Amino acid sequence: MATLTLSDRLSNAIRDVPDFPKPGIVFKDITPILQDAALFSASLDALAEAASPLDPTHIAAIESRGFLFAGGLCERLGASLILLRKPGKLPSETFQQSYTLEYGEDHLEVHADAAGPADRVFLVDDLLATGGTAAASAALVRRTGAELVGAGFLVELSFLSGRERLHGFPVHSLIDYPSES
Repeated sequence: MATLTLSDRLSNAIRDVPDFPKPGIVFKDITPILQDAALFSASLDALAEAASPLDPTHIAAIESRGFLFAGGLCERLGASLILLRKPGKLPSETFQQSYTLEYGEDHLEVHADAAGPADRVFLVDDLLATGGTAAASAALVRRTGAELVGAGFLVELSFLSGRERLHGFPVHSLIDYPSES
């Protein structure tokens, strides 16, 4: 019997939840990966392997599921953490960036002093879909003056073409869904 690749193991663990959060959407639930310590650790190792050659000094985590991956990446790479949060959650001076969703508009913030010109930032989140959140996050990182050196995602829904909105840095995903099914 052939050994499954990490991508296959992750794909097999993801649970499809139809019509969530609204009718017509098939939600990719990563909870089973988080509940399997070995599989979760393997996903962190793979993301760290993608980020390591880029020599990041910081990991920027997109609220909220990006936070789950960022701590492990910071530990593995010896990097500092940058939190990208919803408005009103950060206590100091912030930069804010708006972005469009399929169903409206939202905003993210970062501390203005989270990074600077000498810093190299790797962006992380659980999912790359249309790219709106990731593109806004990239813009926020750049507003700190830091260099955005790459991005990593557990899951990419490539049929939504989100990667096309991310320019000037490598993008890595562990699982790709090229179609809605």
